[in-house]
Amino acid sequence: MTGNSSDAQDVVQDACLRVLQGIHGYKGGNPRAWLLTITRNAALTFLAGKRRRGGTVSCDAAEAERIEDPAATPEAHVIAQADSATLEAALAALPQRFREILILREYEGLSYREIARLTGVPAGTVMSRLARARALLPALLLAEKMADAGALRQGRATSRPP
Repeated sequence: MTGNSSDAQDVVQDACLRVLQGIHGYKGGNPRAWLLTITRNAALTFLAGKRRRGGTVSCDAAEAERIEDPAATPEAHVIAQADSATLEAALAALPQRFREILILREYEGLSYREIARLTGVPAGTVMSRLARARALLPALLLAEKMADAGALRQGRATSRPP
């Protein structure tokens, strides 16, 4: 959600401090949902502050999840990096409310009910936002591929490093 691993580490550190400060207020229940709520709020606070300061926000969730295969060829590695960069750009192009739901469902594996509790929206809204995000993503991926192909045809490097 933050755009790069350095910012994500800052958010996690802030979330850990918030957990330590608020542990006495924990009333039981699902500890994972409680921790993710705190982390989400820390990320949203960070993103709001970054926007106020004029920083850019990108998404590198795919990079954080990538596990490199030592048996892969260099060509396969370059292709995987390019595909990952395309996915990251497409995810970053999604509106925040769709991107957040998609990441919580697909990367974090949360249920609709957990996402609803975490984001404070009804489960039906979670389902519709997820469906909308899934519908928008292929078009955004295609647009990214076309932009990359156009840049290569003109002899320019793509705007994103692989």
